[in-house]
Formats: sequence, C-alpha cells, structure tokens
Amino acid sequence: METLNTLPGNQLPPNYVPTSDEKTMAILSHILTIVAPIIAPLIIYLIKKDESKYIESHARESLNFQLTMMIVVIGLFITIIGILLVWIVGIVALVFVIIATISASEGKLYKYPFSFRIIKP
Repeated sequence: METLNTLPGNQLPPNYVPTSDEKTMAILSHILTIVAPIIAPLIIYLIKKDESKYIESHARESLNFQLTMMIVVIGLFITIIGILLVWIVGIVALVFVIIATISASEGKLYKYPFSFRIIKP
C-alpha cells in the first residue's frame, strides 16, 4: 500500500472501492464527533463493524482518536497551565477530524497521527 504524506496522518487506499453508503457512514463517524465525541463513532462501530471493513476502520480510528483526546484533556485539567492549553487541543482535534472526513469522502482509509490504538481490529 502506498502512503500519501500530503496531510498529517496516514491516508491509505482501501483494498476495494467503497460504496457511497459506506463513504457516508465513514464521513458521519468522523464529523459527528463535533456533536457527540465518543458516542457517535461508538454507535457506528458497533452497528456496522460486521457489515463493512471500510466503515469499521473509520469508526474505530475515530473512536480511538476521541478516546485519546479525552485522556489528553483530562490530563491537562490536572494542571493550571494545562487548563489554559485545552483550547489548543480542541483546535488540533477539529483540524484532524476535518482531514479524516475529507479522506473518508475520497474513499481513503485514514490513520490519525496522535492516537492511542485502544480499540484494535
């Protein structure tokens, strides 16, 4: 597989061409995290993991990234300086979510660059 390094994170072509429904669900697994950070990708992952490897991959990556961001934010709230830096984490997370959403819409698999792999395939 060829890795494209034009944007942060890894964008990989899937083993097959995803359908438009698969792309839509993959996009939703990323973009809905703006409203429901952990719940949205978790629900999509649990419902669609057996139906499509493409959706499963995107939902799992999104869920892992949101769990990572939750851990980082909780860690930052422990310190006074960290409380002042939480907004930077929010902006960085939003940028990565947008990049992942664009990758999903283009039919590519996306791996977030700063993410613990808590949920494994």
